[in-house]
Order: sequence, then structure tokens, then C-alpha cells
Amino acid sequence: MNEAAIWLSEEEITSLVSLKDTVGALEDGVRQLGKGEAFNVTKALGSIGSASSMHSLGSAMVKAGFCGYKNWINTPNGAKAVFVLFDTNEGRLLAVMEANCLGQLRTSAITGLGTQWVARSGANDMAMIGTGRQALAQVAAIHLVRPLKRIRIWSPTPERRRAFCSLVAEQFDIDVVEATTLEAATDGASIVTTVTRAREPFLKAEMLARGAHLNAVGAILPVNAEFNQDVFARVGFIAVDDVANARKASRELIDYFEKGPGAGDWDKVRPLGSVIADHESAPDDCDLTLFKSMGMGISDLTVAALAYQRAVENGRGTPFPLTSKATIRWTN
Repeated sequence: MNEAAIWLSEEEITSLVSLKDTVGALEDGVRQLGKGEAFNVTKALGSIGSASSMHSLGSAMVKAGFCGYKNWINTPNGAKAVFVLFDTNEGRLLAVMEANCLGQLRTSAITGLGTQWVARSGANDMAMIGTGRQALAQVAAIHLVRPLKRIRIWSPTPERRRAFCSLVAEQFDIDVVEATTLEAATDGASIVTTVTRAREPFLKAEMLARGAHLNAVGAILPVNAEFNQDVFARVGFIAVDDVANARKASRELIDYFEKGPGAGDWDKVRPLGSVIADHESAPDDCDLTLFKSMGMGISDLTVAALAYQRAVENGRGTPFPLTSKATIRWTN
């Protein structure tokens, strides 16, 4: 018996699924996670030298009947990801798809959800710290859930900073301000989003306004950190996309909840699935709120499943045959 799966390219995925679609689908997937109708598989991480890494993230939406893994490699010379989607009821391979754009969609969408559910209502003045390849989608996702009136942009390279300011101004109806210092960017901002490759923490508690919400997006490896430990003294509500991945790879949270003043207090770190499913929120008198994004399988799976469903509905994707079995040779 022969079956067929489909191959989806980056171009096909982006034509089938928008960032707005992703935010909606991801909210449903994360809610399923909070209700126990879905689960993540803890990330497998391998370091290759001092600057490269290989990863694998898995998950299943049991009620929806989908599961899969995203596998990728990240090096100074390039990065590539693929997602493999399965049917959990029939044990079938459904699709294999390029997943770099999928990853960008889910990375920005989860920040949007973290902002939507954790930041104070009315927060609309954002500091964007970092202007790399993830930055524009981060702005777009937050603007979808918290329409921004102003954005201050800072990164250490003036030429890149100015170019990114121009790009944001072209794409969105937002007052764009080029900040010449980190302090000027964060001063009074109600949302601060960091998406950098910093090896050492640079964001201090004194730089954040009372009532601000911090999205810490960039440091997802144990060797990286973006914010100082003094930030935790002011944080009254912490949510992460996946607690297990945070305990394994977030240097900022590990240093505080394993080695520092918060040692053994991991219960204070709330999974976003529970926040959404149980309608949790920060206390009214909360000084700072924090959302730490590490990456989790459900984030990828929700986008992959939506792309697959739309591809089937619209006759998209390249079919490739699957053989049910073959005879194994015992000798040459």
C-alpha cells in the first residue's frame, strides 16, 4: 500500500498563513496546552563549538490529532529548519515543510500572546531593543495585540538602527523614534522587548518604568543573557512559554531560581498555557511583568498544522510517495 505526504516550501507557508492567523491559532494551541489537551516534548539541544547549535522540539495536540517535530541547526554561517507533521490517530506522515519562516511566525506570535495576556491594558509605548532578523516580526505581532502609538528603537550600530527605523515607519502607522542610547529607549516605555544575541546582561532594573512589561526574547541558550538579576526584585508576575525549557536553557531564570534569591521558587514562573486557560493576570499593584520566550513545540505545531490544513483545502504542496514497507537485506 502506497501513501503520499506533501512538501511545503517557505513561500507556500507564508502564502497560506499570516502572522495574524498565527496569533489566533497559537492562542488556541496554548490554551489546549493549559487544559491538558496538548503537550510539549522538552527541547533537545546540542552545542557545536562555541557559536553553533542543533535543536529538536516536539509536541502533540492530542484532541486535534496532530503531532510533530521541528529540527534545526544554527551556525554563524547560516541556519536551516524543517518540520515533520504526523497524524496521531492513524500514524501517518502528513507533511514535511521548510520551517525558517514558520519559526519566525511562531517566535513573534508567542511574544504577541505574552504581551496580550500579561502586559497591562493600554500599554502602547514600546522600546524595541535589537534590530536583527526577528525584530520586525516582533513589532508586527505586538502591534496586532496592543496597537502601538510610539516605538523607540535602539541597537548598538547606528546605521542598522536607522535603517530599521525607516523600515518600521514604512510598514506601520506608528510614531517611530530612533533612540541614541539604551536608557533613552526604555525611559517611560510601557512595553520593552529585547531580541538580541547578547552574551552578557545589559538591561538593568533602573531602566524600566514602573508598570512596564518586559518581553525577553533573545537569550534562549544557557550562555546568553539580556537582563540583569536585579530586574527580578521588581517583577510581580512572570510567565514563560515553556517552564521545562526555561529551567534547562534560560541563564537569566536559572541564575535566579536555581542559584540566587529565588532558589527553589519555580512555582512563581507561570506557564502561558495556564495563564490563558485559567485567565490568570498580574496583581493590580504589580511593579513589573515579565514574559520569557524560550521556544516550545506547540508554537511550531500550531503553525504547521494550520499550513497543512490550508494546503490540503487549496490543493497546494508537492506530493511525494511513501512506501508502507520494504524487505530488509541481511547480507551484502
